[in-house]
Amino acid sequence: MRSKYRWSIVVLIAVITLINYLDRSAIGYATSPISAALHFNDAQWGIIDSAFSVGYLVLAFFGGALVDRYGPKRTWSIAAAVWSLVTIATAVAGSFAEFFVVRVLLGASEGPGFPAATRASSRWLPGHERGRALGIIVGIGVPFSLMVGGPIVTQLLTHVGWHMTFVVLGLVGVVWVGFWRFMYSDRPEDHPRVNIQEQEYIQAGRLDEEEAPAVRKIDWSALFSNRNLWMSAIGYFAWGYMFWAFMYWLPGYLGQTFHLDLASVGLFSVLPWALATVGAIVSGVVVDRIFKHNPRHRPRFVVMGLALLLAGLSLVPIVTAPSLTTALIFISLGVGFGMVTGPLWWVTAIDAEPQQPAVAAGFVDAAFALSGIVAPAVTGFIAQATGSFGSGFALMAVLAIVGAVCLLFITREQRVGGHAANVPASVQ
Repeated sequence: MRSKYRWSIVVLIAVITLINYLDRSAIGYATSPISAALHFNDAQWGIIDSAFSVGYLVLAFFGGALVDRYGPKRTWSIAAAVWSLVTIATAVAGSFAEFFVVRVLLGASEGPGFPAATRASSRWLPGHERGRALGIIVGIGVPFSLMVGGPIVTQLLTHVGWHMTFVVLGLVGVVWVGFWRFMYSDRPEDHPRVNIQEQEYIQAGRLDEEEAPAVRKIDWSALFSNRNLWMSAIGYFAWGYMFWAFMYWLPGYLGQTFHLDLASVGLFSVLPWALATVGAIVSGVVVDRIFKHNPRHRPRFVVMGLALLLAGLSLVPIVTAPSLTTALIFISLGVGFGMVTGPLWWVTAIDAEPQQPAVAAGFVDAAFALSGIVAPAVTGFIAQATGSFGSGFALMAVLAIVGAVCLLFITREQRVGGHAANVPASVQ
């Protein structure tokens, strides 16, 4: 009987992704108590939030090369340990400059995360299971973490204060590192829990380029000349702009615009991320089924483009007729449609560069990180200057539509390594 240990690895990666997002997003819920203590305004918070993505941008891009060279086990162990300690260090930050530095360091240490998840998925899963696996990783790790993060973080803030909240979150990450070192190996063939039947099943679903255990030399020219990667980067920037703005500013928007208390903000923040969780997981399952019966790459871009278009259009009612009910319904729809694309950025990165998937993932993730620099700062300055978030929503919608056009009309079918697909014969 074939073992299924690969799904234990998927769960392990989903858990650290969840911890990752709890650590980076907790500050959005802590703005009120920190501002009360340190007197930060909206514009300063926009800069602090953007600081995370300054560090993230650099290590997301170059971290992919590190992951392809040294493997996810070593790279992620170091990265997760560092960001957990930096999260704990947030508790002792006492000025605007210190918060800025801590957030840069947090972003840098979290940067290799998704490149590591992408390479691990490309080595541990056959091609026709990657959408579902990355849907679970992204769905649980990103929107689900934000869905449960609101109630968890607001309760911690209420009962232990903002200093101890960051200490608790950091310690959880330290514990995960121990599990990762014990449970993971860079190749399933080297793990004692993977039997020969599972090894053969995984290997049958790989391309030849995916068999290499490490990348000795990065092919940067192939990376920068890949049209699909560039379109993915533009699309991911567009979705990332919406994602980062809501991750950091949704609590502040609900609290300032509709005068909600901290507990209510945490409760009302659940719905958008609940729909996003469903969108990410369902997307991975649907795309895997499409790929199983029609092993081509372009349908994935079509799904991404349509989802991003619907995400942008969903924000229009919030600009034209804002109310608490309208905001909750249409922000939830926008985030839900947008997160349909969540697992597909990583699947298309593997498709485009199967021999160096972490570098390809780092390339598109750097675009996502760039949006994380721009979106929080621009949203904060718009709110500070106009006293409203309406213009910020309009900008999100326009960027989403532009990204959708790139994905729908400029991407092309791509043959990799002389193969049209990587579906094992056993499932054809």
